Amino acid sequence: MRLASRRAPRSAHRHGLLTAAAALVLAGCATVHPHSAAPAAPVGTAGAPASALATRQAQDRLLKAAEQRLVADCLDALGLTLPPAPVSQARAPAPAPGPAAGDADTRLQTALFGRDPRELSLTLATGHTVTANSDGCVAAARGALYGDQHRWFRAQVTVDNLRAEAQARMKDDPAHRAALDRWTRCAAPSGGPRAGRPDPAVAERCTRESGLADVRARLEPVELATVRTLHRDQVATYEQLRARALRRAAELSAHPTEKTEKTATTATTEKKGTDAS
Repeated sequence: MRLASRRAPRSAHRHGLLTAAAALVLAGCATVHPHSAAPAAPVGTAGAPASALATRQAQDRLLKAAEQRLVADCLDALGLTLPPAPVSQARAPAPAPGPAAGDADTRLQTALFGRDPRELSLTLATGHTVTANSDGCVAAARGALYGDQHRWFRAQVTVDNLRAEAQARMKDDPAHRAALDRWTRCAAPSGGPRAGRPDPAVAERCTRESGLADVRARLEPVELATVRTLHRDQVATYEQLRARALRRAAELSAHPTEKTEKTATTATTEKKGTDAS
């Protein structure tokens, strides 16, 4: 899933970027949000006991493995494979690919992420718009897991950005504004310009000394509960489709040698439409 302004890389380094992008997509769908200090906590895990968190993490690993398998099988049916991940970042960079390699990268990127225009679109309460294609192996894998990729897209993007929305709401609180002003004076003393990227140690110290950490700790749970209530329908859909995906992932795990050609068929034959919100 991508912000509407993001574009696929077209430089000579596309092969390496494509490898990284594929790895990130297969690791999970994380919505990019410039104002979010941390990803939203999984629904229902705030304040949960360690055993519940461990169960949730095990479920996440199961879903990740199932999606990776579905994507790999889809690419295999199309005669494609993901490039291997770099063995070490210390290795010398590979030479720029020639025209043939560029064509192969383009084909792989299209197979993974589909063809534009992007049919799935959701504008968040924060004002950012997230878009994605409904075709391609990644979309087909999620459709196979979650049953309805359009509903899953809307629910997941909403849930992934609950904390970002809560943080945006906190900024209207007078106590938060006052603490943020104190933080600014601490991070940029002597009346200088606001420090855009202060030293991490300075930022951490100022967060404590300004009281910003305490204000955030007090306000965020309240605002997070509020936005979860505001989006209760999407939160319920998220959990419903996630439960469906877990059942499907368990079935795939029980049959490790079974191929899933249907995913590839869906990836290449699904009619492209529009789903804008």
